Amino acid sequence: MRPAILPCAIVLFFVLAGAGDPSVCAEDTIRLDWQEMPSVPDELGFAGPFVGIHNDALIVAGGANFPKPVWEQSKVWHDRVFVLTQAGLNDGWKEVGRLPRPIAYGAAVSTQMGVVCMGGSDSQTTYDDVFLLRWDPDTEAIDVTSFPKLPQPCAYSTATVIDDVIYLAGGQSGQSLDTAMANFWSLDLSHRSSGDGWRWTQHQVWPGPGRAFNLTVRQHNGYNDCVYVISGRRQDGDPNDPEDIEFLRDVWEYNPSTGHWRQRADAPRCVMAGTGIGVGQSHVMVLGGATGELFFQADELKDDHPGFIRQALAYHTITDTWVPAGETPINQVTTTAVRWGDAIVVPSGEIRPRVRTPRVFRVSVGRSTVRFGAVNYIVLFGYLALMVGIGLYFARKNKSTEDYFRGGKQIPWWAAGCSIFATMLSSLTFTGIPSKSFAQDWVYAIGNLMIPVVAVIAVYIAMPFFRGIDATSAYEYLEKRFSRSVRLFGSASFTLFHLFRMAVVMSLTGLALSVATPLTPTQSVLLMGVLSIVYCTMGGIEAVIWTDTIQTVVLLGGAMLAVVLLIAGVDGGVSGFWSVTTEADKFKLANFHWDITSSQVALWVVVVGAFAQNISSYTADQAVVQRYMTTADTRLAARSIWTNAVLTIPATILFFGIGTALFAFYQSHPQKLDPTITTDQVFPLFIAREMPVGFAGLIVAGIFAAAQSTVSTSMNSTATAVVTDFMRPRQFCRSEAGYLAAARWCTFLIGVVGTLLAMVFVDPEIKSLFDTFLRVIGVFMGVLGGLFVLGALTRRANAIGAMIGALVGATVMFCLWKFTQVNGFLYTATGITSCVVVGMLSSLVFQRPVQDLTGLTIYTMTEPVDAQPLSRAEELG
Repeated sequence: MRPAILPCAIVLFFVLAGAGDPSVCAEDTIRLDWQEMPSVPDELGFAGPFVGIHNDALIVAGGANFPKPVWEQSKVWHDRVFVLTQAGLNDGWKEVGRLPRPIAYGAAVSTQMGVVCMGGSDSQTTYDDVFLLRWDPDTEAIDVTSFPKLPQPCAYSTATVIDDVIYLAGGQSGQSLDTAMANFWSLDLSHRSSGDGWRWTQHQVWPGPGRAFNLTVRQHNGYNDCVYVISGRRQDGDPNDPEDIEFLRDVWEYNPSTGHWRQRADAPRCVMAGTGIGVGQSHVMVLGGATGELFFQADELKDDHPGFIRQALAYHTITDTWVPAGETPINQVTTTAVRWGDAIVVPSGEIRPRVRTPRVFRVSVGRSTVRFGAVNYIVLFGYLALMVGIGLYFARKNKSTEDYFRGGKQIPWWAAGCSIFATMLSSLTFTGIPSKSFAQDWVYAIGNLMIPVVAVIAVYIAMPFFRGIDATSAYEYLEKRFSRSVRLFGSASFTLFHLFRMAVVMSLTGLALSVATPLTPTQSVLLMGVLSIVYCTMGGIEAVIWTDTIQTVVLLGGAMLAVVLLIAGVDGGVSGFWSVTTEADKFKLANFHWDITSSQVALWVVVVGAFAQNISSYTADQAVVQRYMTTADTRLAARSIWTNAVLTIPATILFFGIGTALFAFYQSHPQKLDPTITTDQVFPLFIAREMPVGFAGLIVAGIFAAAQSTVSTSMNSTATAVVTDFMRPRQFCRSEAGYLAAARWCTFLIGVVGTLLAMVFVDPEIKSLFDTFLRVIGVFMGVLGGLFVLGALTRRANAIGAMIGALVGATVMFCLWKFTQVNGFLYTATGITSCVVVGMLSSLVFQRPVQDLTGLTIYTMTEPVDAQPLSRAEELG
């Protein structure tokens, strides 16, 4: 296996060589890059056009303007439709058709079906019409289709869309502002063919005043996608009296999953008739908007009007903060900002009273390159070199598969305990949990506290089972309890699970590290994968356990350092931290309801789900069970389990505390948030931009450490399952040396496959590492846990029933993932329950088990043969 080191080293060299130029330092302010595109083919431009994207084409339809000289002419409404395609950017716009009538100031949203245009007005009438614009790239024609009418006429409103549901808020029902409405309507496009469902629904409106000229924007609030209604204006009395027109700055958030509104922080100024759009996972960019400061002086100033204020704003939905987002070339109001490809497009619009512009701008959010620095690199690669050195050291100690898979049963209990801890928490603890508590609260912390509860079952039931049969693979139990086929099913399921687990851990960690270092996600994945392959393939379980132990120290040490630096950076220090977080209810531990689909997960869901997950992990996961077999004695194995359970408590407080401290820090410094990152990258962002030199390298090493502890464990435990469950029963090799060589080759190949899968799985659109990982665990481990529970808790269950239960459980898990919105925390519990219930009922149809069940159920447990007292020296390892 030693020759495999050379290609690994070559890959590692090219990874580092292509890491990018770290010479540019990150900035603390949001930067928008504006680039001009071909202008709309009308020298005057339009206010209030319908704007949207369909079939990768930008559509601008209708609108209104004032012919020159603008102060001597009446407003003119238009019905022309213009299209600009990505392929035809150099050729410019094409006029492709006409609307049913000249119209402007309606709302528009882009959908898969086309651009849905709602309401609008002309010089005499406000309309309730809704129609769909579809662009056919083959015929280069526009198609107009009627849609269900609005509940009442509406103009000067805006809309957004979430999961095929259009939400329209605000607007005025007549020609004057005194008809401004408090209205909130939705149209579910997925109900088009269901007859009664194909119509607009009226919802409870926000508690604030009615309005027109507001912004309506979709964005994620840390729990789910919400609708934000921002700013606007309203009239209550004489339209010529400044005191009777109110220019609004309030912001309201609507949560579709609960149907509730809550008020958020006011905008710094009125941004009525502006352009707002969601950017990244949690930012809303306001690219233009009128303040109302010169609203009553337009006729007096005329061409001397300076135009609307040219400054963009950014709102962060999680920290509920507003910051400036740079100067804009012009301020285009009464138009719609749309996402086209990787950028935002703002076409035409009004730039001052009566004056429009034909100009079109492409807006992208700038992102600075990170300077990692030589000292940080030394710390990081010094750690990585240490991991490889450990693998080389233990390579010479492995003489058999007993050494390679079980460490010769000579691992100290405290090291085995640290290894279980590092394996169970992984890099998702370092990045996923802080991001979860940053975006939400401490509700998921209760789940981690189920580990000490399950430890009781692991110590007194699960571990004695495996020590009693002297298992190398956890799935040997399934053969003794049921049959060879059940064993192979369990082992194959475990192998698939850990291949996907490796891929998920490395890909998500790579995404996080791309913010903290100049490495791309793919380069980070390669670095983690290659180094894990090297030391795990050579050193076996001893290398894995001792690197896990070191990684535990790095993990906890880096986390404690981060908490100190975060709280020190909050305005007001410790007292400021406490004030901000308690006011935002960031320490909430429980939600009391019965909804199994809510993003605000209920307490009972967390308790039941976490209990089931840990039952599966401590009874059916070879990665954990293998550690039970590495100590000299049952009592020492029990100590390793208790060590992990005890470490879980401070680790939970520490990592959830990091997320809460991140919230307080970025509420104090919202300008430091990067709109281009995902929520899961918020901790790496802090590491990259706020950590002192050298400390950033240590923390990044901690993230690498956490990922590698999981990856190396998956490699070794999966190789153990393959060799023990598939190769040995078929006498695949002729000697112990042959099995040792096979174990190394399996480890190597599994590492390669997992790394390649991780590069395929890199997906920046994932909303939450933590939620994604819960689903992966549930889909695979629910059935495995069910098989062990079925075998241990019943005497009547037989092999045929167990296999039927497993297959039905697997089907149930797939359906949960594919067709329901059930919270991922319940996947494992559902898998266990369905497997046990169906397995037991199916077993009743067939004969009782014929094999001896001694030592295989809780009713027939026996004392493990190695459970004798040890000397003091043996206890200490």
